[in-house]
Amino acid sequence: MPSMTASELIGRDRGLLWHPYAPLDGDAPYAVLGASGVRLDLGDAQGSRFEAVDAMSSWWSAVHGYQNPTLDRALLEQAGHFCHVMFGGLTHEPAVRLAEKLVALTPEGLEHVFLADSGSVSVEVALKLAVQYQRAGGHGQKTKFLALRGGYHGDTSGAMGVCDPVDGMHSDFSSLVAGQLFLPRPPAARRSEIAGGTVGEVLSQELIADPGEVAAWVATLEETVARHASELAAIVVEPVLQGAGGMYTYAPECLAAARRVATEHGVLLIVDEIATGFGRTGKMFACEWAGVVPDIFCVGKALTGGYLTLAAMLCTSRVADVITRSPLRALMHGPTFMANPLACAVACASLDLLVSQGWQGQVSRIQSGLAGALAPAMALESVTDVRVLGAVGVVELDRPVDVPAVTRAALERGVWIRPFRNLVYTMPPYISTAADIATIGAGITGAVGQVHG
Repeated sequence: MPSMTASELIGRDRGLLWHPYAPLDGDAPYAVLGASGVRLDLGDAQGSRFEAVDAMSSWWSAVHGYQNPTLDRALLEQAGHFCHVMFGGLTHEPAVRLAEKLVALTPEGLEHVFLADSGSVSVEVALKLAVQYQRAGGHGQKTKFLALRGGYHGDTSGAMGVCDPVDGMHSDFSSLVAGQLFLPRPPAARRSEIAGGTVGEVLSQELIADPGEVAAWVATLEETVARHASELAAIVVEPVLQGAGGMYTYAPECLAAARRVATEHGVLLIVDEIATGFGRTGKMFACEWAGVVPDIFCVGKALTGGYLTLAAMLCTSRVADVITRSPLRALMHGPTFMANPLACAVACASLDLLVSQGWQGQVSRIQSGLAGALAPAMALESVTDVRVLGAVGVVELDRPVDVPAVTRAALERGVWIRPFRNLVYTMPPYISTAADIATIGAGITGAVGQVHG
């Protein structure tokens, strides 16, 4: 248990610690006093206590919940050997095992692994690899990237450059990032409706979009890439679901077209699965919705089950071989904590849990549960859309969310959420029960109704 009360923690935090996208004078009105399973034990400055289902999976990472005995054991066992060693000139078993598991689990053809500190760093590595690849192949002028409006890829400099330059969170930093090229957001897609059904039936649903809108977008893609092919190193996308850019689901046909056009013009395809990977959208990886294999592939967040920061960049042998034959021969990046043994050991255990506990059944159950539990929100005057894809549920409002008020109203209903913009959403842990999902749905609907009507 913490040695300080919630009130003490909150008071000493204020003015001392920055929190994500928040002022120093207080964006942490709640303190975590404990966490177990899918629940957080929270307290506020007034001494109130809340037991709440974590509907956010700690920003989409804690898919197996808190105090998971398998992950705890993996962490402690590795700590009994060594916690960290440099990866320069050395290797170790947790890194080798994790790389082998990632190659086996990801789309066929991704055969080489770079272990990074965080999701944002894995995107940085992917961008650098694409530029190195083009230069090594005699195309040193191909240094630009083509990304999607509405996209989000991280907070470091290179990653900021391929986030949405206007509506994203990084518009103030244009002087720090290289100017890139952007395509319009692909057309929105919806799940084909199915009532009940087996796990296979639920997870084999299609994403449907307007064919005319898809054709028009693909034509824009083809024209843009053809016009800029001489300067483009790669196309960068979040596959099918854009996360922090608006929890927006788009047509898989657009991702398939990006794969085709990239190949035709000697441009690489980078797929950012940091938020979507490891089953979150109903496929093990969201690029499977379009049946594509990218040249470069990034994963993170759920990789360690939310225990430690770790991400990975994978690439094909075609890309890796060009780097190996180049004068440098190396991918020019090397974090101090690259392949941290503790993180790698926990990641191995987390990936094994995904398979052994049947992520398909877990996500299928969550998708069906969220579809029913969030449906009443459509009757609210302030709500313009409710959508569910895999273990992702979104309630979209016609106005910006009053974040403090909605957060508090949900917490009083036993649910922890973190809304943004005009969205109140959930990405719950995979171990959530039907009762947990019902609580989340009722908490979100009730909070939105109370605050916004």
